[in-house]
Amino acid sequence: MRLGKLLTVTLFGESHGAMVGALIEGIPPGLPIDEDYIQQCMDMRRPGGHFASKRKESDIVEVSTGVYEGVSTGQPILLVIRNNDARSSDYSFIPNHPRPGHQDMVMNIRTDGHADLRGGGSSSARLTAGLVAAAAIISPLLGEIQIDAHVGAIGDIEAKPIEICPPEWENDLCKSLRCRDPSAVELMKECIEKVRSERNSIGSRIDLRVTNLPIGIGEPWFDGIEPALGRAYFAIPACRGVEFGRGFSAVSMTGIEHNSPWGGSSSNPMQTGERPDGSLAGMTSGSDIHARIALKPPSSIAQEQTTLDLEEDAQKQLVVKGRHDPVLGPRGVSVAIAMTKIVLADLILRKRDVV
Repeated sequence: MRLGKLLTVTLFGESHGAMVGALIEGIPPGLPIDEDYIQQCMDMRRPGGHFASKRKESDIVEVSTGVYEGVSTGQPILLVIRNNDARSSDYSFIPNHPRPGHQDMVMNIRTDGHADLRGGGSSSARLTAGLVAAAAIISPLLGEIQIDAHVGAIGDIEAKPIEICPPEWENDLCKSLRCRDPSAVELMKECIEKVRSERNSIGSRIDLRVTNLPIGIGEPWFDGIEPALGRAYFAIPACRGVEFGRGFSAVSMTGIEHNSPWGGSSSNPMQTGERPDGSLAGMTSGSDIHARIALKPPSSIAQEQTTLDLEEDAQKQLVVKGRHDPVLGPRGVSVAIAMTKIVLADLILRKRDVV
């Protein structure tokens, strides 16, 4: 449950335990800590209306160690986020009747029956609160680098590419759905309401762009910028696919179509052409990095499903009660941004360490 090498973020807690949070190690001393900005990031993790779970957590971040008079001391920073609205009775059927699509069965076997499985336990998306808080803390390390993301698709409804969408949420529905394309959100809303009325869920995709990147961030081969980001994105709960740049469309392209020539000048080289790769040989090229993250439909649905009952040793019907998201993309936007910040901050510190 740890991400990073020089700068590390370790998650802790359970969905229905007393708290969740993160321990950040490797932050240099003197980094300003903006508590208002931290809370803004936590609020963004909570989309509203019909598009999210009805679980209401205040998500107040307690900065317990490693900060003095508003700046980091260089010591580990412990972030604590209390759980105040867990409803464990909704999970009384676990572990005897494990849910389809969840970790109940495998975690129960892995721990010989000793895991806290309520609400997903330590595998729950609730733990992404610690990631978002940690990323807010380390944001100043990124300098001029900008990270932008939105919901690029829900079901078969596609938003426009993020680079041609308005830079801010155009209206309240755009903000609730975390989609910057006002022409797509009404159809997305109708899609979500339809699957929710059917007691079902729907898949989604997050589109992300990183701009103002200098050349040379990333380590060759296994800790390259895209391998490192890909590893982090695949850790986002429900992620089923990650695509960078032109992704799988590169399969049908020729080399002359895919290559991006160098232009600019010797003092300011830059790639030309349509959407040039933001990464070459594991290092940033100076061009924007584009990523798309596919999320499966949420597994907890109120529709009747057939799954194994361990007590009776036979399949039985199960209806999952509780408060669950019908779609994950709106909540996942802030998590994807947080993952990107943490990976970039670690790689930036590693590059400085080498230089």
